[in-house]
Amino acid sequence: MRVVVCVKQVSQLGDEVEFTGDGCDVDPDYLDSALNEWDGFAAEEALQLRERLGGEVVVVTCGGEESEQALRRTLAMGADRAIRVEGAGRDPLSVGRALAEVVRAESPDLVLCGVQSSDSVQAATGTVLAELCDLPRVAVVTKVDYDHEARKAVVDRELEGGLVDRVEVDTPAVLTIQTGINQPRYANLRAIKQAEQVEIDVRTAAGGAEAYRVRRMFVPSKGEGAQLLKGSPAEIAGQLLELVRERLK
Repeated sequence: MRVVVCVKQVSQLGDEVEFTGDGCDVDPDYLDSALNEWDGFAAEEALQLRERLGGEVVVVTCGGEESEQALRRTLAMGADRAIRVEGAGRDPLSVGRALAEVVRAESPDLVLCGVQSSDSVQAATGTVLAELCDLPRVAVVTKVDYDHEARKAVVDRELEGGLVDRVEVDTPAVLTIQTGINQPRYANLRAIKQAEQVEIDVRTAAGGAEAYRVRRMFVPSKGEGAQLLKGSPAEIAGQLLELVRERLK
């Protein structure tokens, strides 16, 4: 079987932040980069499926050369091949288009993505990818059982309130993986060095207009603090109503 795992190199803010001259992005000097947490669990789940059933794991990301760090991290974990797509936008629709080209070319049995990325927290890329590839999708997956002969997967997905929904889905399919489904393995030094020597397949996105653009980034101004309301629930509700009316004037 073949599993394609979509991963992302995310940017993490430190204690301080400065913006670029045009005010549309964060100065890279104030950012740290790492493999998206959810994608690490997706990669581990793909590796465990390969260990049980055979096949290969292909990891793919969108971005410039700096995004190859995420690919090499998953290669060190044990992924077989890595693909980087350059020229894609940063919004979920543009990324989904670029990833869809790779998925169609690879013809995988399963496509795994993290539920969301820690930097944008939109949880939209997996949905876009499934729609563009015309594949069924199951979100927030916490367990995967795959039957290669029947070409079906039985998966558990997390619902609100601690409930779990068990779903049977025809494959190929897109599964967005939740944290906690497994324990991502640590790569030893030898594996890390070997991953540095692996040639990454670089492809170019077909292009297309981005779904959104950043107009301005800024640090929000601090307010004067919270206003405490006292009284019974009915009295507090009345006070809230008056406050809303005042703000709408």
